[in-house]
Amino acid sequence: MAHLTKDTWVVVTDSEKALFLRNLTDHADPFLEVTDKDEQDNPSDQAQSANRPGRMADTGQGQRSAMDDTDWHELAKERFAADLAGKLYHQAHQGAFDRLVLVAAPQVLGDLREELHKEVADRVIAEIPKTLTNHPVGDIEKLVKKELDAA
Repeated sequence: MAHLTKDTWVVVTDSEKALFLRNLTDHADPFLEVTDKDEQDNPSDQAQSANRPGRMADTGQGQRSAMDDTDWHELAKERFAADLAGKLYHQAHQGAFDRLVLVAAPQVLGDLREELHKEVADRVIAEIPKTLTNHPVGDIEKLVKKELDAA
């Protein structure tokens, strides 16, 4: 069973923002302090697309089919996981944390897990598949403790 010790980092993220928290106490009564925030400006795909989807000639005479355009919004979400993994690697390499709890929606957790460097992955003590980015820090403390106790 994983426990929150003093200085354990808790990273709460979705595909567009991340909250970096550090536990100042122990597992019995966690107190998470916000140390950093990352937020990506990721407008809707429609706002990011410059052109209408392309069209190409189809097999029949005078027929044309639409081609899918790149989903820029989804692409930015995938890049966010890579950027976050890079930031965590940089922090781990500097010795900023020894223990890490990742809290993210299941899909985001999977994307992030694929991007994590071994140096960071080795420090992950727990993964919590929940979206808590818009919760107050006090609620995050309680929910993380409850999830770790149940594990």
